[in-house]
Parts: sequence; C-alpha cells; structure tokens
Amino acid sequence: MSTGPVVVLVGPMGVGKSTVGRLLAERLGVEYRDTDDDIVAEQGRAIADIFVDEGEPYFRAVEKRAVHQALAEHDGVLALGGGAILDPDTRALLAGRPVVYLSMDVEEATRRTGLNVARPLLAVNPRKQWRELMEARRHLYEEVARAVVATDARTPEEVAQAVLDVLELKEA
Repeated sequence: MSTGPVVVLVGPMGVGKSTVGRLLAERLGVEYRDTDDDIVAEQGRAIADIFVDEGEPYFRAVEKRAVHQALAEHDGVLALGGGAILDPDTRALLAGRPVVYLSMDVEEATRRTGLNVARPLLAVNPRKQWRELMEARRHLYEEVARAVVATDARTPEEVAQAVLDVLELKEA
C-alpha cells in the first residue's frame, strides 16, 4: 500500500511540471507519474480532443478520478494537470501532502508555450485567458501548496533543486 507521493507538483499549464517532475524523480530515485498522461492513456485520445468531443465537465470528472487514483497508489513524484485543483475533494486530498506550486508570470508562459491553441482553455485570446485562469486559480494553488517555487528565468534543473531544498528532500 502506498503512503503517497514524495512530491506533488501543481501549477498552470506550461510551467514545467512534467520536465521538473522527471528530474526530481531521477534525483530522488523514484518513479514519475503525470495524471494528464494517465488520462490520455485511459481515454485513448489527447486532452484537447476530450475537451472538444465531451466538454470540460466530462474531462474534469475523468481528471478527478485519475488524480484520486494516483494519490492513492503512487509513491514517487506526481504532476497534476493545471486544473486539477479546481475540485474541492481533490484539494482536500492534497491537504498535508508535500505539494509544491510551480509558478510563472504571463510573459514566461508566453515564452514557454507560445500560449498556442493546442491548449484548449487558451484557444481564443491566449494571453488574456491565461491571466484570467491564473486569477481564478492562483489562490487554489497556494491553498494546497506547502511551498511555492517560481520558475521564471530558471532552468528546469534549478527549479528541481529549489523543490528539493524547500521540501528538505535528499537526493538518492
């Protein structure tokens, strides 16, 4: 039975949860898991396609199940999708866990992702929508996080080290 992840990464799309998560897993000698990957594998299609074909409420229900399952059975590094923290039950499950909110500003988001249309929630006016998403979600990320690590102007390696430092985790 799993005691739960050693690190849970939350934050907006494009912040680097997957890249940093893989680095952390390697440094800690544990497995990496991303709930977005779990959803794609289970559904057999891209997240953007799920949004288009089924709508956001359907996706959020699938996401909630994937996150709850991963929290129950994974004991390595876990990255959650950007909107996973919208669900109150998920936020409650994250309480007391080693959650780190990876943050970035809109300029960094633009540089990293181009805020392109492959991101279903940013299809119309990406910069404006990203700002609105962050205004709606920032307090939720902060609510669930034990620590916040800014990723702006940092390499993935620097961010991974900052996460290790803030959680006082030792490399394997």
